[in-house]
Amino acid sequence: MMPQIKKILYATDLSANLGYVLRYAVDSAQKHGAKIVILHVLEEASANIKGLVETELTPEERGAVREDKIAYAQGRIQDRIQAFCKKELKDDPEAMQVFEPIELVEGYPADQILSKAGELDCDIIVMGTHGKGFLRHSYFGSTAKKVIRRSRKPVLVVPLPKGKIDTTFEES
Repeated sequence: MMPQIKKILYATDLSANLGYVLRYAVDSAQKHGAKIVILHVLEEASANIKGLVETELTPEERGAVREDKIAYAQGRIQDRIQAFCKKELKDDPEAMQVFEPIELVEGYPADQILSKAGELDCDIIVMGTHGKGFLRHSYFGSTAKKVIRRSRKPVLVVPLPKGKIDTTFEES
């Protein structure tokens, strides 16, 4: 029996080349009649940074900084998705229907990606990797490798093309 893909978790770090990975998620969603959940993890600060922030900012100021960070990420993702759809899906206006609400969470990226994939009952995880040259194996060992090692769901990892910059999100 062929696997049923109804929900795709697309994990993004908001890098400039996220369009390459998004193309794979959208293509899969269209072929399977699936929905895409976009996830961005706001990485937790180190203990040293947290301590410094707690001594320098009031709880209200910390809350305002956190809210600004979330609003910035939310706006950036929405802007990029709209730019992507305008450029890549201009002949298919119904394609926007594949996107579910954006998920923004705080924590450690691999942990949150795996947690959200289970919580949202996603059938596959789609994410990119930034591996470069001789560092590829050690750098790939970051989030993508942790997700692959621990996932009970299929993971599609899209390596970014060498030396190319995705211009999907540049103003035309």
